[in-house]
Amino acid sequence: MLNKRNRKNKKKSRIKAMPTENQNPEEELPLEETQAPAAEEPQEPQEQPGEPEKDELQQAKEQAEEYLNLAQRVQADFENYRRRTKAVRAEAYEDGAREFIRQLLPVVDNLERAISQESCDESLMTGVRLVYKQLTEALEKRGVTVIDRPGEKFDPNLENAVMQGTAEEGEPGTVCAVLQKGYKMGDQVIRHAMVKVVAE
Repeated sequence: MLNKRNRKNKKKSRIKAMPTENQNPEEELPLEETQAPAAEEPQEPQEQPGEPEKDELQQAKEQAEEYLNLAQRVQADFENYRRRTKAVRAEAYEDGAREFIRQLLPVVDNLERAISQESCDESLMTGVRLVYKQLTEALEKRGVTVIDRPGEKFDPNLENAVMQGTAEEGEPGTVCAVLQKGYKMGDQVIRHAMVKVVAE
C-alpha cells in the first residue's frame, strides 16, 4: 500500500511541476532578452521582376535582326553573282559562236565560187547549191546577216576599202563594187566586207 501511495504522490508532483498551457514562456526569460529587438539584417536591393528577361529579349531581338540583315546581304550578293555568272556565260557562248561562224565563212565563199562557175555536171551543181542553201539558212537562223551594200555610202564600221574607184563608177564616197562579202551577227561584225570605193 505504501508503494502505491508513493507512486501517486510522485505523479502529482510531476503534474504540478509542468507548466500550464496558459503560462507565457517569455515570462521566465530575462527582461533584456524579451525586450531587445531583433537585429535587422541589411537587405539587398531587390531587382524589379522581369527586367533581366526584358534585357535578354532585347538582345535576342537585336541579334536576330543582325542575322537577318547578314542573310539578306549574303542573298543579295549571291543573286548578283548569279547574274554576273549568267551574263559572262552568255557572252562566252556568243563569242564561241561568232568564232565558229568566222571559220565557216571561207566555206561559204568557196561554195559561192563553185556555184558561179559553169559545169557540165548539172546534178553536181544541184548538190552544191543545196548545200549552200542549207548552210546559209542555218547561219540566218543563228542571226547572221550579209554585209553587201553596193551603191551605198561607205561605212568604215562595216567595210574595208581595199580599192579606189573612178568617178564614172558611181557617186563619190560610195561603194562601187563588193570584192568579198562581209558578215555580222546581231550588231557585231564578224567579218568586214572588202569593197571598192569611189574617191571623193
